[in-house]
Amino acid sequence: MELLNLTLFEQPLRLEASTNGEQKLYWQGQLVSSLQQQVNERALQTHRFELNDQDDNALVVELEVNLSWQPFKLIYCLTSNGMIKAQGERNEKDIEKQQPSQPIVAEKKWSTLGLLSLGFKLFKSAKMIKVAFAGASLAAYSWLFSFQFALALLACLVFHEYGHIRAMKYFGMKTKGIYLIPFLGGLALSDEKINTRWQDVVISIMGPFFGLLMSLACLLAYWLTGNLFFAGLAAFNALLNLFNLLPVLPLDGGHILKSISFSMNSVTGLIACVVGAGLGVWVSYHFGLALLGFLLLIGSIEILMEWKMRHQSHLLPLNRYAQWVSLIWYVATVASFVAIIWHLAGTGDAMLGLPLKILGS
Repeated sequence: MELLNLTLFEQPLRLEASTNGEQKLYWQGQLVSSLQQQVNERALQTHRFELNDQDDNALVVELEVNLSWQPFKLIYCLTSNGMIKAQGERNEKDIEKQQPSQPIVAEKKWSTLGLLSLGFKLFKSAKMIKVAFAGASLAAYSWLFSFQFALALLACLVFHEYGHIRAMKYFGMKTKGIYLIPFLGGLALSDEKINTRWQDVVISIMGPFFGLLMSLACLLAYWLTGNLFFAGLAAFNALLNLFNLLPVLPLDGGHILKSISFSMNSVTGLIACVVGAGLGVWVSYHFGLALLGFLLLIGSIEILMEWKMRHQSHLLPLNRYAQWVSLIWYVATVASFVAIIWHLAGTGDAMLGLPLKILGS
């Protein structure tokens, strides 16, 4: 990932590093220095290379780097023949705001949802596409339930996607709006790329978190009015958001748990992920949520298989504090949705018990 981009003699000087300790320095796009640092060890590293000025005089360029990943902090000093050319420090906020000089190549995920997302990106410039898909979604949900319930369900989906939009805007990203997809939910799109795992976690979880607020509001309306319409909306909205939190890419849950696990450099972190996934599967089957447990197992295996490739990512990893915050936020959100579904299934109404039957199938 790109950590530093300076100008030396009117030419770009770029420092890249990966969490396995490798550092590479480029000048004019050419590799001029490469160093290896011990993982999780903070020490002064000096990149050194020679070049000639316009008068063919030899110049010795040195870039002193003091890099810490947990938490992230970069202190640097650039000199030429002992004269300081640039110095300063960078933190996670600086990485969040930067625009990498090298284009970020998106990972290819040949999944059904991934291909659908690619298809929507091809048509996202046409506003009529949004209207067409919204109309198709309304027709589909009206056919399954009722027109009134379909309108309310679409409102829940829009509120979920609005959570993603708000998170993107919080990080200063430009958004392309919300697209509703029949039977699959919706998409919140942006042309800008994220630079940190924390951005990935916050943007991913804010959709389900807004969905949780909507389910709680519907549940409160049901308690106050006794109207089963609000109860049904709370239950099905909880079910949709719960499936969105499954650790399966490209769902929100997949992005969240991938960012957490990929930020753990030690074997202890990997063991913790395995134990956590196993505990989640056991809890799901213990409470009769067979489908949830099965999908949780599949998603966890997918993430663990990609864990060894974490150092190749351009995203700045989470620090230890952010890892715990992300994990607690994720588990609490999942548990809240399960609690809502479980509570409403206990009313004895057949329709309200359907989400729980789906999870136990």
